[in-house]
Amino acid sequence: MNRRRLAAALFAATLASSACSRGPAGGAFSPPPPEVTVIVVEPRDVEVPYEFTARIEGSREVEVRARVSGILLRRTYDEGRPVRAGQTLFLIDPAPYRAEVQVAEAALAEADAGRTRAEREVERLEPLLAERATSRKSHDDAVSEAEQARAAVLSARARLDQAKLDLSYTEVEAPISGLSSRAAYSEGSLVEPGDDSLLTRISRVEPIWVRFSLPDSTLLSLRRGIAEGKIASAAPNELEIELVLADGTLHAERGKVNFSDSLIDAATGSVDLRAELPNAGGALVPGQFVRVRLLGVSRPAAILLPQRAVLQGQQGKFVWVVGSDDTAEMRPIAVGDWIGRDWLIDSGLAPGERVVVDGTVKVRPGSPVKIVEPASAGTAGAGS
Repeated sequence: MNRRRLAAALFAATLASSACSRGPAGGAFSPPPPEVTVIVVEPRDVEVPYEFTARIEGSREVEVRARVSGILLRRTYDEGRPVRAGQTLFLIDPAPYRAEVQVAEAALAEADAGRTRAEREVERLEPLLAERATSRKSHDDAVSEAEQARAAVLSARARLDQAKLDLSYTEVEAPISGLSSRAAYSEGSLVEPGDDSLLTRISRVEPIWVRFSLPDSTLLSLRRGIAEGKIASAAPNELEIELVLADGTLHAERGKVNFSDSLIDAATGSVDLRAELPNAGGALVPGQFVRVRLLGVSRPAAILLPQRAVLQGQQGKFVWVVGSDDTAEMRPIAVGDWIGRDWLIDSGLAPGERVVVDGTVKVRPGSPVKIVEPASAGTAGAGS
């Protein structure tokens, strides 16, 4: 009796296993379609980021040099601190130049006295010449001496002006307001005019300039994109920039391009550009290296896809497109640059098409898929 029951149980299990391996009509069993999430292709205007290495420089940078020779007596400013235009920075020993002024003043007084004597002689001879009491030659010689005396006065006055100018140069003043640099000479040093006469530098930092270069290849692709209507850009003097500092943070102020060179530098193969920022508070300093993001260049009607939706095959990059019957189709595409975490799609997709984002690993060509919401695609997201 027990053997019969055991045989009946085994037969029933066999029938149940056979029924489970077949569909309702007795056909082969097919697995459920994979769950995927999709994104609908919607073209939109996208700002194309161009990022370059840049260097900060003062909007005006001046080299302060000695214009007369002498012993440097004092430095009258704090190194590295702001200075104002006209402020005295250095004092060169003025004693020799004061003496030159006194000598020039004496020479001018002597020349002025000679001029007065010569003019009086002419005045004395003029009535005598009218009465023929003196010769024409004597009168002409007196006139010539008076003219030479006047010229001597002019020459003496010019030497006095030069002496006073040299004396004024002993006080080295700041030509502009800005941020000072270190002093190249210490007190007691001999300074002289010439190539080695640099005393310090001054940089105007409010506003401040940012200088960067645009590679000729980037410039070529930009111009070609504008000509083909794929890229829209404002005029060069209307472009804005934002700065990425060395620690990765974004500078609060935006700048505006105020210069673009019309020639390509043969040494670097790039075009120089310059932008100006207010630099309120002086947060940016000359010599600082930053990254510049050029703003104002956009891609009209652009298509963006998440990077994980774009796959790499033997024939190039492709995506899975879900048709109206919820079946998957492999679609080759051409991609451009990365914009953030997305691919910029150049060709291969049309507006309104549905592209698989998550669950791509289980999708097969021509196979049905089940579209779910991203929050519900737990297994799909894990699979991709």
